[in-house]
Amino acid sequence: MKKTILLTATAMIIAGCGLMKNSTSNTQQSTAGSQPAATTTTTTQSSNAAMSAGQGAGNALLALYNQYKADGNKYDYKNMQNALNTVTLIANCEGLKDNYKDKTYLKEFGKGMIVSSLGLVTQDNVETVTSSLVDMVKNSETVQNAATQVQNTATTASGYAGTAAQYAGALSALLGAFGGK
Repeated sequence: MKKTILLTATAMIIAGCGLMKNSTSNTQQSTAGSQPAATTTTTTQSSNAAMSAGQGAGNALLALYNQYKADGNKYDYKNMQNALNTVTLIANCEGLKDNYKDKTYLKEFGKGMIVSSLGLVTQDNVETVTSSLVDMVKNSETVQNAATQVQNTATTASGYAGTAAQYAGALSALLGAFGGK
């Protein structure tokens, strides 16, 4: 049963990471060869990636918060579902590490969290939540490791638990800040 849950959760996380990948823009010549066809700008790509990452982060935050409340306002990093949701959250926050000064990226990331967290992240708290996530990941090599773990189907449960344990303090504080939502 635990293996089935772990494999299902891993498959969901891997599928979610496919949404986070940036696409590359290609400039194609028109048939006449005189002018290039329309291209997708880097800003649009960044905004789309930020929105997708924010949605993934919002989903993971909501799942973590619901379990936090169910556990009596405690973040149990040893709970495998919490570990998986933590890895998902951190993997979705990978872009914050390089874009924490990019106001457009942060705005789109925040919009994604608001949309997917079903009222947990709101216009009133989105900047605080985003700032907390930036602080958690901007100086951490674990962000890259979490993203790699999510994409690696051979990842062990102990790897997820280790990531969850590393972020236990920061996540407890963040989840506690939501109060009685």
